[in-house]
Amino acid sequence: MVFEWWHWLVLGIALVIAELAVPAFFLIWFGLGGLLVGLALLVLPLGGTAQIALWVAASLAMVFLWFKVFRRGEFKTLIGQSDAHVLGEIGLLSQAVAPFERGRVRFQKPVLGADEWVCRADEAIAAGERVKVVAVEGSFLKVSKV
Repeated sequence: MVFEWWHWLVLGIALVIAELAVPAFFLIWFGLGGLLVGLALLVLPLGGTAQIALWVAASLAMVFLWFKVFRRGEFKTLIGQSDAHVLGEIGLLSQAVAPFERGRVRFQKPVLGADEWVCRADEAIAAGERVKVVAVEGSFLKVSKV
């Protein structure tokens, strides 16, 4: 079977639409690769092997660009990863915290992707006090006085 230009466009659009149903953000690159091949076939006559090779190359190039160029950022969310980057960070309590109660701590630069976190402490600490992170407990930070 020889693929025509519109076959690639339909495949590309179908993969881009399928991305809406799949939570992985992965199919879009193959869909965009299919659209690129469809547009290339409007200009260049390509054989079946060349079409598939162009689709694979374009899709892999887009995946590579996504991970190496576009996804690069100064602050990346590290939730679910090691908490070693967070331990010892100094913040300022914006809401007082007491044992068995929650408070809020604010950081000068984002920690784990956010600059304000709900926190817990083993002792009562007033708002405005400087605290340091001693542990990450689920979605809370455990803090103590500096």
